[in-house]
Amino acid sequence: MPERYTLFEIEKLRDHFSLPNGVPAGVKKSYNISPTQLAPVIVSKDGVRTMERKMWGFIPATAKDTRSVFRYKTTVAKSEGIFDKPTWKDAVRRQRCLVPANGYYEWRKTIDGKRPFYVQIKDQPLVSLAGIYSSWTDPQGKEWGTFAIITAADDSHTGRSPIIIAKIDEDEWLSPAVEDLNSVYGMMRPLSSDLLVAHKVTSDLKNVKLNSENLLRSV
Repeated sequence: MPERYTLFEIEKLRDHFSLPNGVPAGVKKSYNISPTQLAPVIVSKDGVRTMERKMWGFIPATAKDTRSVFRYKTTVAKSEGIFDKPTWKDAVRRQRCLVPANGYYEWRKTIDGKRPFYVQIKDQPLVSLAGIYSSWTDPQGKEWGTFAIITAADDSHTGRSPIIIAKIDEDEWLSPAVEDLNSVYGMMRPLSSDLLVAHKVTSDLKNVKLNSENLLRSV
């Protein structure tokens, strides 16, 4: 399950995702995107792909702060039952997005205890993670866009991985007109562990203030 992720090939985003309006100001390289941080996602506005910065993690409308993201682990949505669970069911039908990523981090059990690993999809240095989005208005009246990453059960070490939306499915995934369960589930294909490459990285990753390519080094 992705607990942090990376996006550092910013210069490739416009062409890779066919963004007519380009990449908005404020989108920078990040080697340690963490829950409640702002990150770029791609949505469809009147049929036009648009990149927006949203906060990672759904927040209940009644919440006074962002702590519920950690309490309820709303950075990820399990694909099983996603159409029925109140937190996700409206967003997965009409508010889907693409989450650009170069890779993600997950903690795995080793003989030395749980350690972080950096995971990438083989031969795909830049991918579209399946995302859904919503919004939250804070006590000061400011509205924040929020998003979550959809995961599926797989045969990896952790048993779950983010769903990757195939290039051919991206437009349909972004379209709010596609609402039926079968069509959406058809695009949510779990990855085989054969398609993943991973290596152990430093536990310094836990410090959300650290953000450099040194975090990617194998240890």
